[in-house]
Amino acid sequence: MKLKKELGLFDVFSIATGAMISSGIFILPGLAFARSGPAVIVSYFLAGLFALVGIFSVIELSTALPKAGGDYYFITKSLGPFIGTVSGFLSWFALSLKSAFAIFGISGIVYIFTGFPVLFSSVIICLLFVVLNSVGVKESAKLQITLVTGLLLILILYLIFGFSKMNNTHFSPFFAQGINSVFVTAGFIFISFGGLLNVASISEEVKNPKRNIPLGMILSVVTVTVMYTLLLVVTVGVLPAQDFSGSLTPLSDASRNFIGPTGFYIITIAALLAFVTTANAGIMSASRYPLALSRDNLLPKGISKVSRRFKTPVRSIAVTGILIILALLIPLETLVEGASVVILTAYVMTNVAVLVLRESKLKNYRPSFKAPLYPYLQIAGILIFTFFIIDLGLEAIEISIAFLVAGAGVYLFYGRKNYKGEYALLHLLKRITDNRLSEHILESEFRNVLIERENIRQDKFDELVNSAIILDIENSLDIKQLFEVIADNITGSVHLPIDRNAIVSHLERRQQDCNTAITPFIAVPHIIVEGSDHFFLMLIRCRNGVKFTSKENSVKAVFAFIGTKDDRIFHLRTLAAIATLVQKDSFEEEWLGAEDIHYLRDMLLLSDRERFALRTDHPV
Repeated sequence: MKLKKELGLFDVFSIATGAMISSGIFILPGLAFARSGPAVIVSYFLAGLFALVGIFSVIELSTALPKAGGDYYFITKSLGPFIGTVSGFLSWFALSLKSAFAIFGISGIVYIFTGFPVLFSSVIICLLFVVLNSVGVKESAKLQITLVTGLLLILILYLIFGFSKMNNTHFSPFFAQGINSVFVTAGFIFISFGGLLNVASISEEVKNPKRNIPLGMILSVVTVTVMYTLLLVVTVGVLPAQDFSGSLTPLSDASRNFIGPTGFYIITIAALLAFVTTANAGIMSASRYPLALSRDNLLPKGISKVSRRFKTPVRSIAVTGILIILALLIPLETLVEGASVVILTAYVMTNVAVLVLRESKLKNYRPSFKAPLYPYLQIAGILIFTFFIIDLGLEAIEISIAFLVAGAGVYLFYGRKNYKGEYALLHLLKRITDNRLSEHILESEFRNVLIERENIRQDKFDELVNSAIILDIENSLDIKQLFEVIADNITGSVHLPIDRNAIVSHLERRQQDCNTAITPFIAVPHIIVEGSDHFFLMLIRCRNGVKFTSKENSVKAVFAFIGTKDDRIFHLRTLAAIATLVQKDSFEEEWLGAEDIHYLRDMLLLSDRERFALRTDHPV
């Protein structure tokens, strides 16, 4: 069962923004300030710029392949199931760790006001989010929009009141810990921008993904980068260094300095809203990874079950909830570093995926947004994010290796024997070596993704094209030879109440009554025969042409079909569908340029002709 497309532009913006503006600004700045001093402002700005570099590739992949699982799906279809499974587990763990970080923040606030044990309240809060996301993605998104709007308003008020209270001496010395610490800290706080992967993982549920995904994600990362930078400027200017360094509530502490206790409580409420948005978006997005792995038979099939009532992956959400509860047992700073390494690894892999998919020259890889400055932007991204990973240290890398081993183990002991798909790396190797290393499986899958993305509701003619025999003939033919080829293939593939010779005779008689070559390039030989419930379509590309008449002496596109008398209406519909197809100015070029018979079929199935409902006379 398919997931419902219910998310619009503001939903995309809110999910990405809400997943970013949380612990990244309400908890991390104090830990980051201890590493780089006032230059933490630059660290956050640089992290935002680098996130923008990485997100261009994520957006390209998301618009080309808007499927649940996001970067897992991209990487599997580009680099293969082994790397895809490992990447899927890493991203699943990363977003789960990020959600656990946010739930930890909520529980901390609950503890401040109630004294309720942090771990116990964390489990209860996690279960509440699991239930909310199981009820429906639209309901979860509505909550996200409300919370993000309230959060941004409070933060804008913080900036307005805080600017007039800043002390310029707090900014000196600016690079107190040295220039290198600025880059190291940027890697440490990169988890703050991990919310951008959230949208990629739920892209299958976005309406009009060609517009809403790129616009929503770019607006989000720009807004968050500017907001983070301004918030850090005010916080550094208001809060003395000894109070800022290591604080787990830096914005609340700063607001108490220039507003008083009321300011502390207002910012604490904002932090609560932020943690809720991150936890909510994190569970929503993280749960799509086991769903996608299960769809590809890399995890047990039952995990991908979608609720008939709510149209949500309830089992995948439940499994993700369990993982988040376990993640709550990890120490806070280790949790942050581990999640940052995993998110950075995901950005490295998505940039590699773009390189492989573009260089494989897959015809059905058609992103509506293409990352600029290809391939330099992708290569720069790979180098930058790899540098960040190394700088985060051995302990964080060890956590990632543990997750990597878990993903590799699942693939080797379960997924390897069950995965049946194809991937772009095979096509790239085929292009380099000119060997037949791949079939058309991946292109067919990408074609189906395009049909879903473009909201093409397939009709009966599409079903006919899907099952049609397609021939690609190099040598020239005369009309008698063409009719014999058609008759041989029809009698060899379907049972009709008419033999081969009779089919040839019918086709010749039809040609004598009326020339079926409708242009010098296209012919539509077609006949109606006795019987019922039979309709046969055959497509023939004759590169050196078929001679129909002295004028139409090099026909290269032949649409031949035979139907029984009971389906005369569809016979006419088929003629109309073919007529709309061949009227396109680019038809002849596309027909001759198609690499093989598979691409000829794709060309027809992806056409923008008017379509009719399968069982009615009304257009769809």
